[in-house]
Amino acid sequence: MQYTDSAASEIVIPGIKLGINTSGENFADNLKFQKQDKPKQIIDQYKAVHGKSASRSNKASESTYHFTNSNGRKLDVVVRAYDNGFAFKYILPDKSDKRITFIDELTTYEFSPKADRWLQRFLTSYEGFYPEQKNGVVQGQWGYPALFRADANKNSCWMLVTEAGLDSTYCATKMSNTANADQYKLVYPAQTDGNGAGKVQPSARLSWSSPWRVVIMGQLADVVESTLIEDISPASKIQNVSWIRSGTSSWVYWANNHGTKDYQKLVSYIDLAARMNWPYTLFDWEWDEMSNGGKLEDAVKYAASKGIKPMMWYNSGGPNGVSSTPKDRLLTHESRVKEFAWLKKIGVYGVKVDFFESDKQDMIKYYIDILKDAADAKLMVNFHGSTVPRGSSRTYPNLMSMEAVFGGEQYNNGAEMTTQGAWHNTTLPFTRNVIGPMDYTPVAFTNSQHPHTTSYAHELALSVVFESGIQHLADRPEGFDDLPDAPKAFLRDVPASWDATKFIDGYPGKRVIMARAKAGKWYLAGINGENNGGEVNVKLAFLPAGKKHKATIIGDGEYDTAFNTQYAVLNSNDVLNIKWLPRGGFTVLLEEE
Repeated sequence: MQYTDSAASEIVIPGIKLGINTSGENFADNLKFQKQDKPKQIIDQYKAVHGKSASRSNKASESTYHFTNSNGRKLDVVVRAYDNGFAFKYILPDKSDKRITFIDELTTYEFSPKADRWLQRFLTSYEGFYPEQKNGVVQGQWGYPALFRADANKNSCWMLVTEAGLDSTYCATKMSNTANADQYKLVYPAQTDGNGAGKVQPSARLSWSSPWRVVIMGQLADVVESTLIEDISPASKIQNVSWIRSGTSSWVYWANNHGTKDYQKLVSYIDLAARMNWPYTLFDWEWDEMSNGGKLEDAVKYAASKGIKPMMWYNSGGPNGVSSTPKDRLLTHESRVKEFAWLKKIGVYGVKVDFFESDKQDMIKYYIDILKDAADAKLMVNFHGSTVPRGSSRTYPNLMSMEAVFGGEQYNNGAEMTTQGAWHNTTLPFTRNVIGPMDYTPVAFTNSQHPHTTSYAHELALSVVFESGIQHLADRPEGFDDLPDAPKAFLRDVPASWDATKFIDGYPGKRVIMARAKAGKWYLAGINGENNGGEVNVKLAFLPAGKKHKATIIGDGEYDTAFNTQYAVLNSNDVLNIKWLPRGGFTVLLEEE
């Protein structure tokens, strides 16, 4: 695969092996090329309900290549070339309606040994770090997305590998370079995933089409700003989306792991949401054990009296090995319809469904079935302990967020975030958050079980740097109540979905600076992932030309728990000079005068 920019052309992916085998047919060896269809233009424009940008427009050149195997059976490969990447998928066009079982997919990406890479070791929860592999390649199995840089010595092309448009006719895949360090083959889930339940080999009826295999490519801005994963996925199946509304939520769990059992504690988080002008609060696990002054229905009524919409946690049930209740209420269509009808009746606005632990085909179908039934009940959905997004937030825009990230709640579980949180935070905008909404649960000024070493200004900036349709801000009420006026006002109004996103500057694991727009305002934020402070110079060329903007600049103070707030009038020709601390950050609100 060749990448061309204004400076030069280079081979960035030396080879891609294609093929797929079923129980009855080999579509990998001895394929015979038949013909190529005339290329056609794909032009797509749509409005996103939430995400990194509102108005989406993309175009591609699509070609279909027709092959036959040694038995004369047909295989089509559809290839699309976009300005910021490419994608391909397999089609078995046999219209016999015969059910087939897939044995193996041969898709393999080859990368140069010179390529730098940021990869997450595969976990069914996708909750891990993205360490840089430089001057030495690690072998193993890797989860999506996988970030590569063709040749750092040449200021070369960046590539993010993942998949999109997955439906219930296939399983999710992962990447393995165990056989050859520079060749990443797609592999099916392990038999042990999901407590060993479900079949590893997917099956489907003919004719059949695979998910898209996608590589986002270009410079870092092309990767970070990309919406290709949603663009290439099927259009929304929900006609009326007016009830789907992004927003900020308070969240009891981070500071009080068993807080939902306590009605009075939960009330304090409802009151927090009301004071902060946030539309949502989340009742996490153990809501079915609530006591100390009220039960679930009392909490829902209290939230309604304050104008706050509650969302509620569920164990996905089945073979996940987690006993936390309520469990198994969503396992069948009948039980989901009953449960969702009850939620709507009492005034609940959405569900958080947790602990899936498998990417097998039956679990992919379960995700989609939940989204369908929730859409019928007009309930928004957040998946936790889940796989990564693969475009479903376009097809079912009631999917507001997915975890699949080593996020803020990990401060409860170990010391890793204390020592590596700042570095980790500056890898996510280039990896996990590129491909879809990410429920990291950011922004904490006080400490949980393990302290954070990011500055207060760094934590504030995460509300802009990270994107999630429902943004669960993690801290306890006093963490927000005790803030100075400027950061508190910022958090009252910061959006959770955006009209536009611009990557300004950064490098994975070192720093990231981003600007996002909403309703005519620009929100600029940056975080430092390194243990050294310094100064950053931010060009404001993203602002509309010829317009003056009132700027509220909230940066690091003299120490990590202090803010420094300044005010200025700025325009697109200005360069903003900001000092930040080790593991520090800043936010800037820019409002047109």
